[in-house]
Amino acid sequence: MAEPHDPLSGTPPAPPGGDAVPAPRWYALYTRSRFEKKMLAALAERGIEVFLPMREVLSRWKDRRKKVWLPLFPGYLFVRHADTPENRHRVLKLPGAVRFVGFEGRAEPVPDQQIVAVRRFLEASVAADPYPYVRVGTRVEVTAGPLEGVVGILVEKRGRLRFVLQVDLIRQAVAVDINAADVRPL
Repeated sequence: MAEPHDPLSGTPPAPPGGDAVPAPRWYALYTRSRFEKKMLAALAERGIEVFLPMREVLSRWKDRRKKVWLPLFPGYLFVRHADTPENRHRVLKLPGAVRFVGFEGRAEPVPDQQIVAVRRFLEASVAADPYPYVRVGTRVEVTAGPLEGVVGILVEKRGRLRFVLQVDLIRQAVAVDINAADVRPL
């Protein structure tokens, strides 16, 4: 009997009996704009394991307010399957599917521990909002405040984020503390 797989280990379970079929893994699927829920229903209808992280937001119109559920990662959902041409085709032939996220034409699996972490985050019922993915060293543009529209580099100094404006011609720079929510990656 095979040993149970630990999804927190980050390694895929071994295929039973040495079969050539790869073990099921999570893959990020890029969808057409606002097709996430339709893709969720279509994939689940076909018996494909799918995960669409959602968040509840208060939507405001001129005459009313209403709580609505929106994707946590707009344009993406997660599909768990063995990465075979047949399985990829089964998913990608559906209306609304664009492509699997990956490199050089190959779908890249999402580590199990990241899926588990997103699920735990949502189950904790904390206010979750999409956040721009910004790495230290990334070129960013300031989106709010007196520096709005200025382009520079995000750096970290003593645990705090700093926005660095470089003047390339004279090879000089100036830095200010900044909130990561006030920048977007370029």
